[in-house]
Amino acid sequence: MTLKGKKILLGLTGGIAAYKAAELCRLLVKAGAEVRIAMTQAATRFVTPLTMQALSGQPVWSDLWDERVPDAMGHIELSRDRELIVVAPASADFLARLAAGRASDLLSALCLARRCPLLVAPAMNVEMWENAATQRNVAALRADAVRIAGPAAGDQACGETGMGRMIEAAEILREIEVLLGPKALAGKRVLVTAGPTQEPIDPVRVLTNLSSGKMGYAVARAAEEAGADVTLVSGPVSLATPPGVARLDVSTAQEMFDAVKARARGCDVFVSVAAVSDYRVRNRAARKIKKRNGEGLTLELEENPDILAWVARMPKPPFCVGFAAESEKLAQHAREKRAMKKLPLLAANLAQEALGSEENSITLFDDRGEHPLGRAPKIELARKLVAHLAGMLPAKKR
Repeated sequence: MTLKGKKILLGLTGGIAAYKAAELCRLLVKAGAEVRIAMTQAATRFVTPLTMQALSGQPVWSDLWDERVPDAMGHIELSRDRELIVVAPASADFLARLAAGRASDLLSALCLARRCPLLVAPAMNVEMWENAATQRNVAALRADAVRIAGPAAGDQACGETGMGRMIEAAEILREIEVLLGPKALAGKRVLVTAGPTQEPIDPVRVLTNLSSGKMGYAVARAAEEAGADVTLVSGPVSLATPPGVARLDVSTAQEMFDAVKARARGCDVFVSVAAVSDYRVRNRAARKIKKRNGEGLTLELEENPDILAWVARMPKPPFCVGFAAESEKLAQHAREKRAMKKLPLLAANLAQEALGSEENSITLFDDRGEHPLGRAPKIELARKLVAHLAGMLPAKKR
């Protein structure tokens, strides 16, 4: 998409990754955005204000008391006409100040006094990123609806390797385009299921599967980015809730079924991504089952409810999207599942290529045939899926 005419404030904090901000500024200007620059004093030690002024074509701001702004209200005036504030790089110290609501310099004051969305791209040493304090700050920022872009893993300027590298300028540009882009699902209510379910055997053991929940969470995030009001019903996973998404945690298939039944009639779109256990133990043991040397263990199983089929059979069902994780004969099994459950759209992938991975390879199946989305990060595939389903919604629902 084009960013022509979009008004963005780009903030830089201290860190070697500041050199990437120069490239980001160049890409934003090339895309048609009007870019205003605010730098911390530490940032000016890595990239000069003159460099950023030349790239943006505008004066650079760094002083909270700059007299060029009427009434010395730069922390307010400089952001009032902006549609988005982007801080890249965002140092560990700056994230901590944001999380605490501090306003000790111009950039932090701008972020605190803003009326527009805020996107930050963290950049720091791996130990700083993994420190419990930083993770608490990031969690707090996510809870405050601050968008977090990255970081990535790789070699670092300090010589160490791990998470903490700022993502590349082109990747940040893509995040900005999504935030400021058209909202294909504006006003729509989307219900998403994600992750595995756990079926108790006894008080300490469960039947479950290897689903990480990453694809479902990516779909929830992409739907929210497209303007939808999103509810995510999640099995047990270790993932942060996407910004702006309402999350409900469940454990068993029956709990997920109950949560979906309570919400399905009020939604426009239902996306069933969860890897729901097909079976549960018929007679769960009340106490821990003890190992008996030489003796096996027989479990009696019964079928769990088919959540997606139930929603699809409702008198006035929402637009239903199914997911199929197959181990072989992908197209054949996907077509059969879509026909059996009477789904307008089904996304299929090979389970062995996707479980736990940050990437996936998905093919969409609808009445018009097959639509391969290729292999890509799960969030990019989720965005393509959301765009596809938005185009399939009846005109009266758009």
